[in-house]
Amino acid sequence: MLARRPEAGSFVGLVVVYAFFAFLGGAVFTGAPGWSSWLNIAAEVGIVALPVGLLMIAGELDISVGSVIPASSMTAAIVSGHYGLPAPVGIACGLGTGLLVGFVNGYLVTRTRIPSLIVTIGTMFGVMGLTLGFAVLIVGSTSVSLVPDAFTKLILGTFIGGMFNVSMFWWAAFVVSVFFLLHVSPVGNWIFAIGGDRESARNAGIPTRQLTVALYMLSGFAAAFVGILQLMTYQSAQVATGQSFIFNSIMCVVIGGVLLTGGSGSVIGIVTGTVTFAIVNQGIFFSGLDPNIGSVIIGALLLAAVLSNDTFRALALSYSAKKK
Repeated sequence: MLARRPEAGSFVGLVVVYAFFAFLGGAVFTGAPGWSSWLNIAAEVGIVALPVGLLMIAGELDISVGSVIPASSMTAAIVSGHYGLPAPVGIACGLGTGLLVGFVNGYLVTRTRIPSLIVTIGTMFGVMGLTLGFAVLIVGSTSVSLVPDAFTKLILGTFIGGMFNVSMFWWAAFVVSVFFLLHVSPVGNWIFAIGGDRESARNAGIPTRQLTVALYMLSGFAAAFVGILQLMTYQSAQVATGQSFIFNSIMCVVIGGVLLTGGSGSVIGIVTGTVTFAIVNQGIFFSGLDPNIGSVIIGALLLAAVLSNDTFRALALSYSAKKK
């Protein structure tokens, strides 16, 4: 039964990777320092990966998340740090930036015939340029500091026990919300239908354009939220941050069993892929291996995931056909 699940391959990869680094890293990696290290990474990447995964299931891509993260944090820092407005106002402006970029992405993708990859690359560079330009124009620097109030710091930027970032709880909230959206609500079936055959979905009465725009706005919101979390944690916003999230989030989604062609995937798989990526990312430092080995392992996992996706999907489809 489990072997026929689409995310079965990513779960096997997770077990193997954790066992490998647990053996090399020893008690430090399997203890609180190791767990906090990869969980903190997984939380931030995971929040971005979830809506990126929804878009990929719907047959779309979003490359602009890497520019939305610094744009949102810089916006909030300028509003509340430079101009001194209350933190909630800065946070709202930062999140609004993400929603606006997501709306522009969705509008351009649905109103033109330009592939989403090209559209979001364009908006990525556009947002990067605007962020840099406005930062230099307004504050004369590429970094802005912000000291949040105690409550804002507590809920958005605290390290529990000095190790575990509060972003883990926000990640859990995103996981529950996206799981409900994709696997419980009727909207989930619409997302799978769009990824399977957009024209057929439109002919069936599914609001494909509105849903696609909404998914891009969700992706922009999630990226902006990570930018806010980083700002409140480190109390500083930098223009040149967030680029690693572009491919890291896509890798987590693909490792988690989401098909590149759309129409198949699961939230559990995305979470599993995210955890696997984070364990590899941090396990290298605890094991004492050459950091380049981490890139090799992640690359191998990515290739294995792509190769195994079709196999596990075929098993799942064959099982469904037999049940009928």
